[in-house]
Amino acid sequence: MSSQVLWWVSFGVFVFVMLTLDLRVFNRRAHEIKVKEALLWTAFWISLALLFGLAIYLWRGHGDALEFLTCYLIEESLSIDNLFVFLLIFAYFAVPPMYQHKVLYWGIIGAIVMRLVFIVAGIELLNKFDWVFYIFGAFIVITALRMAVQKDEKIEPERNPVLRLFRRFVGVTENYEDGKFVTRRVGLWLATPLLIVVLVIETTDIVFALDSIPAVLAITLNPFIVYTSNIFAILGLRSLYFALAGIMRLFYYLRYGLIAVLIFVGAKMLITNIYEIPTEIALGVVAGVLFIAVVASIIWPRKQGMIPVPSQLPDGRKKPEHPS
Repeated sequence: MSSQVLWWVSFGVFVFVMLTLDLRVFNRRAHEIKVKEALLWTAFWISLALLFGLAIYLWRGHGDALEFLTCYLIEESLSIDNLFVFLLIFAYFAVPPMYQHKVLYWGIIGAIVMRLVFIVAGIELLNKFDWVFYIFGAFIVITALRMAVQKDEKIEPERNPVLRLFRRFVGVTENYEDGKFVTRRVGLWLATPLLIVVLVIETTDIVFALDSIPAVLAITLNPFIVYTSNIFAILGLRSLYFALAGIMRLFYYLRYGLIAVLIFVGAKMLITNIYEIPTEIALGVVAGVLFIAVVASIIWPRKQGMIPVPSQLPDGRKKPEHPS
């Protein structure tokens, strides 16, 4: 027990230190993240995750290390699909590139807390009620089928209940106010559009969590493995967004690979009482499906237009050509 507590505390300290260095040192000044910088950070976070997997191997052995790697791969692959939504959110609100990293940073802070709550609740349910496995499995399969029939992503923040409630009680400025979340005018505190974007990102992550957490619970019910794999995927999400934002549409078949992965893990949960698929096979299937999807996208590229950018802001104003 003391060893597990030490690992939990050490991981919490690690995350706190890395986030502090990220905001206060490496990205102290707001700037646009270029592809080269984003690729270096992506490699850095992936390397950290692999080193952590090695530490788990040395601490807990082969089985837990494989579970961590499988969960991390599932979370990282599902997060790639979520990047499309981030693109649409930033386009909808015309967020200047130099402020997008700041939005994702604070979005991650909220996600770290929410994921822990969802993971603890999910594991508790699965430990007490075996039939919840079937509900989670069916939910994952339904999510995959919904992704298969859904043609275009649509972002409609005006229908977000949290955002509508917030706007009812808090005034919002028209401009981004040099990247501030709140500003003071005529003795009143007002929110800026940047705070609105963070709220949309936070509430959107709840939907992401409902899709991804049941998927990794199909691999293991070890809360430390599930949580750390989630957090490592989230920590690398910002750099992955900036690295892939310009080329994600090129990997057309990756979406179908993600659908296949979700159907597989959903089926794994549905047949858990009949046959327990070994973690080695699960890892091989997930990695193999994603590899085939990427290779297919390269061999048979599909020409697509650019992501449509709204011509108006949420309040009806015409979007400026060069927002500032």
